Amino acid sequence: MTKPGLFELEAVVVGQPKRSWWRRYSGPDLTVSSLEGVPLALVTHIDDTLSLLTEVSGEHVVRIERRARFGPFEQFAPTSFHFVDAAGREVGTAGTRGLVRTRQLSLRTEQGRRLLLTRLGNLGLEWRLTETATETETGKGTGKGTGTGTGTGTDPEDSPDQGPVPEALGRVTVSTVDRWVGLQQYVVELGPGLGASERLTVVASVVCLHLLRRPPGGGGPA
Repeated sequence: MTKPGLFELEAVVVGQPKRSWWRRYSGPDLTVSSLEGVPLALVTHIDDTLSLLTEVSGEHVVRIERRARFGPFEQFAPTSFHFVDAAGREVGTAGTRGLVRTRQLSLRTEQGRRLLLTRLGNLGLEWRLTETATETETGKGTGKGTGTGTGTGTDPEDSPDQGPVPEALGRVTVSTVDRWVGLQQYVVELGPGLGASERLTVVASVVCLHLLRRPPGGGGPA
């Protein structure tokens, strides 16, 4: 039986590999693995503007290019991430703005589908994936999500006057797996309403979320 590909699984784990507090670490910055712990892909940060997501076989998957306005007002400027495949084609984007960059990421897939990865609560450890309404659907509900039963309607910030709660397409849950070193792990659950290329955009966006929460050489989680 053929094993499902990296972006065909219903759930993957994006996390910082274990390392010793006493020894210099020289491995990948992040790994993408199955729930059973089987490594699927590696993430290497080249610099502040570029990260590479490659399969464990060494096959290049995407370049994650960060584009931001640097300077004295950098913290107020929007930040965008562009996902580029080996052929140089843009296969998705993620962006955020405002002082709390980790509150919500706006995603656009290769097919132009627009998704939101929204944190549940200001200090929550879970992000919900939903689809944004198009102009013709505004006020009517998209009705496109297939649902994963992963937290829809549990956001304490939801209120009746905000209209219908978008149906969840998936969720991301973060935890600290090594409190001595502060290693972070993200369980990414994806519903059947997402295709392989859309799952690529979501997984790459979780890498971006980690870069925003734990910048290389920066401080603790946000």
